[in-house]
Order: sequence, then C-alpha cells, then structure tokens
Amino acid sequence: MTGREQPYDPYIPSGSNGAAEQGQYDGGNAKTAAIQTRIDDTVNVMKKNLESVMERGENIDQLQDKSQNLGQSAQRFRHGAKEVRRKMFWKNMKMRIAIIIGILVLLLIIIVPSGE
Repeated sequence: MTGREQPYDPYIPSGSNGAAEQGQYDGGNAKTAAIQTRIDDTVNVMKKNLESVMERGENIDQLQDKSQNLGQSAQRFRHGAKEVRRKMFWKNMKMRIAIIIGILVLLLIIIVPSGE
C-alpha cells in the first residue's frame, strides 16, 4: 500500500507505520490479545451476572405479589373465623338456654303436682 495509509489498529502505537516495527510488537500484540480475551471473558461474566440479577428481581417481584396475596387471604380467613366463632357462640348459648328452660319446666312439673 504505497500511497495509502495503513488502517487504524488500536494495538499499534500511534506514530509507527506498523509494517516497519511489526516484529518489535509481536509479543506486545500477543499480550494485548490475551488481555483483550480476559476482558471479553469478564464482560461475558458480568452480562451473565446482570441477567441473573434481573431474573432474581423478577422472582422477588413474584414472591412479593404472592406474599401480598397470602396476607389478604389470611385477613379474609381471620374475618371468616370470627364470623364462625360468633355464630357458634350464639348457637351454643341458644342450646344452653333451651336446656335450662327444659330443666325449669321439668322442675315445675314435678313440684306443682306434689304441692296439691
């Protein structure tokens, strides 16, 4: 490429034409290639980490929704349990009152005829 400039290569320092000093930088290019490979590996690991963090965030959102639903269900259950307890209390009281009245009637039946 005699009348044209060499294309830009980030691994060759500026001010050198690349062809004349290529032998001098072969070891340097290998080192920079190794470093670039390590950087690429690190970038890939970071991308995977970000993806897993995003998935964890989605899982946390799902867990939060489920916990809110569970809290609402527990509140409805508590309210329903209070209603059932109240109804059973009154049913039990009615039964006790009926038994007491029955015993009083029996006592009246037994006591009134013997008084004559």
